[in-house]
Amino acid sequence: MIGVAVVALFTVFGASLKATMDRTVSRSFAGDVAVSAPSFGAGGSGLSPRLAGEVRRLPEVETAVGLGRGVAEVDGAGRALTVTDPVALARTFDLGTVHGSLDGLGTDGIAVTEAEAGRRGLRTGDTTVLTFTDGTRQTFTVRAVYGQSELAGDYVVTRAAWAPHRTQDSDTLVAVTFADGVDEEAGRAAVERVADRYGTPQVQSREEFAESSAGGIDMMLTLVYALLALAVLIALLGIANTLTLAVHERTRELGLLRAVGQTRPQLRAMVRWESVLVAAFGTAGGLALGAFLGWVLVQASDGASDTAFAFAVPPAQLAVVAGVGLAAGALAGLRPARRAARLDVLRAIATE
Repeated sequence: MIGVAVVALFTVFGASLKATMDRTVSRSFAGDVAVSAPSFGAGGSGLSPRLAGEVRRLPEVETAVGLGRGVAEVDGAGRALTVTDPVALARTFDLGTVHGSLDGLGTDGIAVTEAEAGRRGLRTGDTTVLTFTDGTRQTFTVRAVYGQSELAGDYVVTRAAWAPHRTQDSDTLVAVTFADGVDEEAGRAAVERVADRYGTPQVQSREEFAESSAGGIDMMLTLVYALLALAVLIALLGIANTLTLAVHERTRELGLLRAVGQTRPQLRAMVRWESVLVAAFGTAGGLALGAFLGWVLVQASDGASDTAFAFAVPPAQLAVVAGVGLAAGALAGLRPARRAARLDVLRAIATE
């Protein structure tokens, strides 16, 4: 039960993370395709900032905006900065309600999410001090407060504001919106031709981008499953040992069953079904406990971050876990069942 509960916990939590990522992309990303650096290769250097500009000049494209990443201390606390063109960002991503203006951030303006502004008591027109990694301090004016931060981040600055403090200028994502009337396949092909000149970036639709963003979850689950398989194996050995002891303790009773007409195959089946029932109770309890703990973990994660987590139960994956648990229970009962069937009837009856 404990082994299955832990497997179910991570399965439910992984499915919830995927559902959260899908909902985040579908709700926040209003573009048609996303260009991102491959997960492996290219030295992890990201995308060239020139890529967004070249894609934007294509006749098939209406808007292309690159999202860079920076770090700075905001009033003494380390925070991630989104480095981009704020006007193009608003056309490609759903930022919710925007108070103030994203047009005039310039070199000393910053845009902040409502949640972050609420935590720090900031409003449009207020100032905040940023300390960059090069040691310089600069006062920024909050010129816009926007609603959503799931893909855009909590702080947005322009490339001109970030340029004096950057160590390496690169984008992590380029979001592209096609012009009216442009077929998706034709627009994607045009973007791919430009992207090919910058190495091997991935050009993906919104659905593909959401799926690839959740790819790390599958890797994490694979590792967890491999480790938990050892725990389940130990649990099955425990079932086998328990049944072996039960067969030994019921030697006389088993001999009496054989004496009144029970056959060897019937005795083997009886012991195997006992093993399956033990595994079934443990599997059912583990699935219920794991699903509940997964819900608790999702609720705790939802309360600890600004992202609204979605709770999802994957029935197909949990059905596989249940099937494996029952099959493993039947497998654990093979040896005790074979040992019980080999008992000598007369010696078994004579056992005290």
